[in-house]
Amino acid sequence: MLNLPNFLTLLRIIAIPIFLIFLTDGRVGAALVTFVLAGITDSVDGAIARLTNTRTTLGAYMDPLADKMLILSAFVVLALMGVVPHWLTVVVISRDVIILIGYLTLFLLTQQLMEIRPSAISKAATFLHLVTLSAVLLSLWRAEVVGPGVRSALFAVTGGITAISGFHYIYRGLRWYQQKSGGASVSAASR
Repeated sequence: MLNLPNFLTLLRIIAIPIFLIFLTDGRVGAALVTFVLAGITDSVDGAIARLTNTRTTLGAYMDPLADKMLILSAFVVLALMGVVPHWLTVVVISRDVIILIGYLTLFLLTQQLMEIRPSAISKAATFLHLVTLSAVLLSLWRAEVVGPGVRSALFAVTGGITAISGFHYIYRGLRWYQQKSGGASVSAASR
């Protein structure tokens, strides 16, 4: 169902190649505007879905996928351009890969899907990703606006919160698995 929140998410996905074309063509101002507007749709589509009670299964899958595509593509390209540290890009990508592998492993072990709800720390990490990338784009467009000290601080905080978020997902996955495997052995023993 293509309601307004899903339409905004779709616009965010369509904006990704446009953002990347602007960025790689050196049109940093246009890339910055496109990125910020795409980031804003992330908050707006979720708020509209909650307020109007128009959440859909399609939106539940499409929204985080759109976020990941936007953030990961921006980190990779900006790291290749040498304006985002490679270590930060590796931390951001590794976190998402570990979450995906963990989710698939839990499914293979239990044959059950674990519902993944973003935690406060995960939302903070996503927010910091968007702020950090916006600050880097702004500094590329107008170097005097965001100094190297501010960027370095953002890189450190974003890397730390991203890592903590990754460990938190691992903890939640292990707890969920323990509950599922503990519940299975209890029910088998009671038969």
